[in-house]
Amino acid sequence: MHDLRRQALESKKTVSRKAQSRVSSRASSATNSRTHSRNPSRQASDDEDGNMSDSTNWSVNSIGDMLALELPEDTAEGWKESVGNLIEKIVDRKRSSVQEREENLEAYDHYFMGRYSIEALEGRTTELFPAFLKSVKTESSEKETCFALRAIAITLITIPSETAYDGLFQALKTAYTSSEFSSVKASAIHALGVAAMYGGAGDTGLEEIMDDLLEIIESDGTSIEAEDSAEVVIAACQEWGFLATSLEDIEARTESAMDAFVEQLESSDTSVQVAAGENIALLYEKSWTDREEADGPPCKDRNENAVAAIEAKYVKRYEVYRHKNQLEHTLTQLANESSRRVSKKDRKTLHSSFSDILNTVNHPALGPRFSMAMDEDGFILGSRMKLHTFAGVKMIDRWWKLLVLQALKRVLGPGFLNHYRNNEVVYESLPLDGDN
Repeated sequence: MHDLRRQALESKKTVSRKAQSRVSSRASSATNSRTHSRNPSRQASDDEDGNMSDSTNWSVNSIGDMLALELPEDTAEGWKESVGNLIEKIVDRKRSSVQEREENLEAYDHYFMGRYSIEALEGRTTELFPAFLKSVKTESSEKETCFALRAIAITLITIPSETAYDGLFQALKTAYTSSEFSSVKASAIHALGVAAMYGGAGDTGLEEIMDDLLEIIESDGTSIEAEDSAEVVIAACQEWGFLATSLEDIEARTESAMDAFVEQLESSDTSVQVAAGENIALLYEKSWTDREEADGPPCKDRNENAVAAIEAKYVKRYEVYRHKNQLEHTLTQLANESSRRVSKKDRKTLHSSFSDILNTVNHPALGPRFSMAMDEDGFILGSRMKLHTFAGVKMIDRWWKLLVLQALKRVLGPGFLNHYRNNEVVYESLPLDGDN
């Protein structure tokens, strides 16, 4: 499995029905921090024909509301002259107002999200990270804190480090455990996931974060005083899946993770259900690994078709979930959701997402948007999720690819393709040329 860090450096509750007896999401404005989130966690992951779009919110209904998803026109030549001054303003906080810091951090996020400018950051991160952390620790405003958290993530994706994680971890953990804003908690979780992957956490640190995130998911947010916050639970699910993509062997962590994600399939929030379901698909995918010489040839009684040809390349190593029949029943219900209590948009999301997830549970070698339908020539359509890049059309034919892509787009937004073209860190995190 692809090791990301080595290649880069080299108004509904989320609570499940089972947990409703246990003891909100961020506001739509900076003065109201407790309304429930409803945005789908992968609303921009793919459209009807399977093409990947180029925007994914940083966190549900929070930083994405504050930071425009359209890149400003001035992220061009004029910015080259002013970005140095902008960095100086961020580093020198003396006598700056909250509004000024918000504006400076927002401008920083826009600039480095929209273009790859490593030369502007070389030699400056030792000053920038303390400045970002000052904004995170003081939490003078919701906007300033969220912009600073995103700035940390964007900076690490632009210029990764083998040591930055140690200096960032405690402040980020404190932010997601102690902040009064659900949006800050969610943004801190996202920033921590990026810091672990590109800041030198190591496998041990990465696994410790995944354990903390799983506790948040199992408790429906109560473990960090975010009771039933959709935004926080989605962030925890998404970053757990992102970090899991880099682990070679996840068998020992699979049972507890599956229990948590299966329970979240009963959530009343569609976005939570989808985020949990995507992780279930990833866990099934990771239970099958490349066929090795010692495994012998595939069984001869397999039907000779495209699916069999794909499955023949892999071998099942272990059982993912002890109640697979029950899981299949739940996934089938979600894939065929027809209740009028669920909005038409959410029903469409459930149908598309869980048809894919169910397909992978039954055939773990098959990735998202794999169609068993035949074309006019009698061939199985196969993978249909596409990413249009400067190098042509790339297939997102594995769940790990989709989860990594979504994580990168949460940080880079509409600037993802610019980074994919120019930023080796991003390209090597998602090398789509035949690397499964």
